[in-house]
Amino acid sequence: MRGAMELRELRSFCTAARVRSISRAADILEIGQPTVTTHIKKLESELGTVLFDRVKRPIQLTLSGKTLADLATPLVEGIDALADTAAEAEERGPVVVAATPDLIPHTLLRVVRVFLARHPHIHLRISSATRHEVQEIVSDGEADVGIVQHYDRDEQFDFEGLFVYERVLITPRDHPLSVEPVESLAQVAEWPLILMSSGTHTRDILESELKRRGVNYEIIVELDSMDMIKRYVALGMGVSVGPRLAIDPEDQDELGVVGLGHLLPVDQGGIITLRGKRLSTPTERFISVMRDTLATAGVQGG
Repeated sequence: MRGAMELRELRSFCTAARVRSISRAADILEIGQPTVTTHIKKLESELGTVLFDRVKRPIQLTLSGKTLADLATPLVEGIDALADTAAEAEERGPVVVAATPDLIPHTLLRVVRVFLARHPHIHLRISSATRHEVQEIVSDGEADVGIVQHYDRDEQFDFEGLFVYERVLITPRDHPLSVEPVESLAQVAEWPLILMSSGTHTRDILESELKRRGVNYEIIVELDSMDMIKRYVALGMGVSVGPRLAIDPEDQDELGVVGLGHLLPVDQGGIITLRGKRLSTPTERFISVMRDTLATAGVQGG
C-alpha cells in the first residue's frame, strides 16, 4: 500500500516544478535544499516513478512529473490560499464581549473607544447581561471575554482584576444625605430608592443587607441604565446606590455622591475568559487595550 503524500512534500515538488530549481525552491520556501530533495525523493518513492530529469539544467519535469504538477499545483495553491484567508478572517474578529449593564456605558465604552481607534479593522460584538449570565455566556463559548464587577472563584474561568468597583450613594445636589455623614443603610432607606432592575449585583447586595438588618425600604423606580437612574435622581424623585465608575465629572453639577465603602463591599472587577480556550489575536489585543486604558484612567485594581 502506498504511503500518504504529505502537503509539505507536494509544496516542495510544486515549487521546484514551477521554478525548475531545487535550490531556488528551497529559498522560496525558506527551508534547506536537502529537505526539498528529500521531499521529492519521498514522493517519487511513494508514486514509484521519477518526477524530474536531473541530468539537464535547469531540471526538467518527466511526463509523470508534469501530470502530478498539473494535478497538485491547484490543490497546494488552494490550501495555501485557504490558510491565508483563515488568518485574515481571524485578524478581523469578531471579538465578542459580554458585560453587565452598569459597565457598558462607562468602563466598557472608554475601552471600546480606544480599541476602535487602534484597531479599526477588527469587529466587536457586545452583549449586555447580568453577572451570572455573563459567566454562562463565556462558559458556553458564546463570548470571548466577559467583563464583570465581581467574580466568584470558578475553576472553569481565568480572571484578571482590572478595576475597583466601589458603591456610592447618589443623591440630588444639596440633598441632606450628601452633606451629613451616612453611618448606616437605614439612613439611605428613609428615602425613596431608584435602583437597577432585580437580579443585578449591587441591588442584590443592597436588598440583602437591608433585609438582614430588618430595615424597611421602598423602590419607586427600576431601570436598566445607570445613566437614566442619575437623571431621575437629579429630578429629586429619590436616591440611588450604584458604582462610582458610573459617575462622570459633569454629574457633580446635579448630583451628590457619597462613598459607601464602609457599609457595602468594595469589589475587584475585571475580565473572565474560559480556562484552556485559545484566545484569538484580536481578543488578546482587546484585553491588552483594556489593561492599558483602565490603568491610564486610574481605575486599575490592586
